[in-house]
Amino acid sequence: MNGFVELQRPDDAKLSGATARAEVLRERYGELEGEALLRVMLEWEYKGRIALVSSFGAEAAVLLDMVARIDPATPVIFIDSGKLFHHTLTYRGILVRRLGLSDVRTIEPIPFDLAGHDPDGALWQRNPNLCCYLRKVLPLERALGGFDAWITGRKRDHGGERGGLQTIEAVDGRIRFNPLAHWSPENIDDAFRERGLPRHPLSDEGYRSIGCVPCTEPAEADAAARDGRWRGSAKSECGIHHPRWSPTHP
Repeated sequence: MNGFVELQRPDDAKLSGATARAEVLRERYGELEGEALLRVMLEWEYKGRIALVSSFGAEAAVLLDMVARIDPATPVIFIDSGKLFHHTLTYRGILVRRLGLSDVRTIEPIPFDLAGHDPDGALWQRNPNLCCYLRKVLPLERALGGFDAWITGRKRDHGGERGGLQTIEAVDGRIRFNPLAHWSPENIDDAFRERGLPRHPLSDEGYRSIGCVPCTEPAEADAAARDGRWRGSAKSECGIHHPRWSPTHP
């Protein structure tokens, strides 16, 4: 597709196998969430075959702390799109040291892809879907190549496509866990306070969901958490959570 790699769909056997596996896991562990769900998956079901994908954003410290308490050597994948707030990079360093995380993997877009499609760094203005694809979707897919499962911090409370989120799901032939799917903002606030976790530097400035600089703004206190992302457009997701997402995704 226009000189860059488009993600290939997994074969039917891998897709059906992951779907069946997710059903079994939901039957066994569907009532678990948070640290209880993580402990089973990190120590038993997917030991050595699972990674946490973290943005080190506004709410990320809670899930990172849970994982660190279970196994601080768990691989943590961090996508540095090249457009992040410097506050996020600083916060990453603070949390890594504070929590003792020993395998944080920072992944970046391939320079060749950017040189061919975003030479001036302004692709986000012309085609935000393609920008996300090159800077986030492709790098993450490559980073997940050696894992059978991954963990996200998504929550139903974020709204939009996340409203019906399950704690255990099958996506693109892998199992994906959302341990905080049912957590409310109050649950998150309580966890920050009880665990003594530092907040993202931009949280006090009204940023409730923090992504790339050009596409992130503060959100009103009574707005949905992700209302500050891609404001004024129909776009609500970067694409890393969509099955076989492509730049043509609406």
